[in-house]
Amino acid sequence: MGEAARPLELLDAEAYLALEERSPVRHELVEGVPYAMAGASLSHNRIVGNLYALLRPEALAKGCRIYTETVKLRVSARTFYYPDLMVVCQGVPPHTHYEEAPCLVVEVVSEATEAIDRREKLWRYREIPSLQTYLLVDSRERRVEGYFRQGEGWLYRLWEGEGEVEVPCLEARFPLEAIYEGVGI
Repeated sequence: MGEAARPLELLDAEAYLALEERSPVRHELVEGVPYAMAGASLSHNRIVGNLYALLRPEALAKGCRIYTETVKLRVSARTFYYPDLMVVCQGVPPHTHYEEAPCLVVEVVSEATEAIDRREKLWRYREIPSLQTYLLVDSRERRVEGYFRQGEGWLYRLWEGEGEVEVPCLEARFPLEAIYEGVGI
């Protein structure tokens, strides 16, 4: 026999931040509902590290802040994500535990995260006024997809195997070879 039904309690930002401070497990918050996050593969971790090493000098030169995996991005009053990498080039951080105005967000795609990264996060990230670029970097093959703000719309670009990925807010380009260095794909 199952347990008795109970009302779903939606968390607001304050309750979510308090939960995260005391929890040994990270959670993303989607419309008030917390979802525990799984660990990452070695390839995922290596790709994020490579991207950080490539982007950090460019970000610092432009006075931007760069974060990986453990810093939250507040997308709305009841939605927070942990992007794999983000760059913020404006203002001061709104809080000690999250940012709100990235110009670049990167998610490293795996079988477990692909559907969320391609649908839910793409839809929500595009609503962030400061966002200029959303990159999906595949952890299984040399493939990077980019969504680029162009006026009121968005452009899509795909790199497979080789090429140079653009990061307009940093006025930079990086070869796929460098992004996937040491990954073995």
